[in-house]
Amino acid sequence: MASHDAVDFGEFVQRRHTAGELVVQPRMGFGDPGRMRAGLLATKQADATTVGTLTLDSFTRVGDLDSAARALREGIGLNGYPIVSHEADTTAGVLAGVLDAGFPVQVRHGSARPQHIFRSLVGAGLSATEGGPVSYCLPYGRTPLDESVRNWSDCCELLLRVRDSGVEPHIETFGGCMLGQLCPPSELVAVSALEALFFYRHGLRSISVSYAQQTHAGQDQEAIASLRALCAELLPEARWHVVVYAYMGLYPTTPGGSLDLLAGAAELAVTGGASRLIVKTVAESHRIPTVAENVQALEHAARAARAARVLRPAPAARAGGAGPAPYANTDSQVHREARALVEAVLNCHADIGQALVIAFKRGLLDIPYCLHPDNAGRARSHIGPDGRLGWAELGALPLTGVVQHGRAPSITSSGLMQALSYVQGKFDAAALERDRRPVLGTAAQPIVKGELA
Repeated sequence: MASHDAVDFGEFVQRRHTAGELVVQPRMGFGDPGRMRAGLLATKQADATTVGTLTLDSFTRVGDLDSAARALREGIGLNGYPIVSHEADTTAGVLAGVLDAGFPVQVRHGSARPQHIFRSLVGAGLSATEGGPVSYCLPYGRTPLDESVRNWSDCCELLLRVRDSGVEPHIETFGGCMLGQLCPPSELVAVSALEALFFYRHGLRSISVSYAQQTHAGQDQEAIASLRALCAELLPEARWHVVVYAYMGLYPTTPGGSLDLLAGAAELAVTGGASRLIVKTVAESHRIPTVAENVQALEHAARAARAARVLRPAPAARAGGAGPAPYANTDSQVHREARALVEAVLNCHADIGQALVIAFKRGLLDIPYCLHPDNAGRARSHIGPDGRLGWAELGALPLTGVVQHGRAPSITSSGLMQALSYVQGKFDAAALERDRRPVLGTAAQPIVKGELA
């Protein structure tokens, strides 16, 4: 195992949250070690409270290590850092003088068969990663869900080896980001909480639970409150925190629209009591962002978070991150649905991994518009007139009598495209309208939302 200063990812985030700071993080990965190191250093030096990211390439994600190695030999660009294909000394050089107790680094990947990735990250002296048996299986390929569950059980054991070095390993669920868009918040909350319980029952005690910004800010607040309530019950002895993702679907194409949406995500994180935010950049709609664009996003989100904390301060955090209150009322439609989903899954089997497999077979969990063979594909969602994301068709979801509205109109192909572009269109239109209006104020009075500085 590589030698680095002891770095406890979860403890660092908790400490910064207690100090009243939102930790912001990019999704950054480059194949070239020099560029990867430069990206980590730029993240560390940004005017924000940050943690670093090694996002892996798609060849490594699917286990095509021959193609990753060939790309390195032939100088072909990769869309992430191939941690398995690089020599251990190369990764040690990337991290030397960068990874320390004040700047943890997390590995992000997207694999349903990630044992090779876990061995490499542990061997490199890293202790934080993310994913999950459901969320890194259903959206990304055709790996059978029961195989993914076995793989992730193995990976929990691999990650627990980090304790031998005196560091508590950290893992983040990706369940709150299923498909990135058009999955109603209650199911995002349920899958995120269930994956956290999966990790917890496999011995991990430093956990973060994800939730991706959706189509309605008030509904998102309800979702985070529900996630906090469920984790307080399901993870009694864990140190856990909530991580919010800036919107994962079609991103605004205008700089002003993209920055407004990111600022909204930062405000959601602060007022919802989340500890960390995964940012997106002005380049998201058309290409992989540069290091400079990632830094701009980090600093913009940090400014928006500071402004939100002044304007709408959240109550003081509870020790360990536990407890649903006092951030928002959990007596919400989102929470009633999420609790029903979680309880139905836990009633399937005493083993959480088997419970997840059985739940998908029975359609008790069913991700709208997900084409994986193990997903029932009967549930459908829609965006209501008020912008809330709800259920159009329930399939076999255990929500009869919980979902109060009647059957929504059937979703057509054009309706699906309109829903997919709803957030993009809303924020681009607002930014373009603002640009047409006469500017009030001066450059000495910057506006957090929509600024480019």
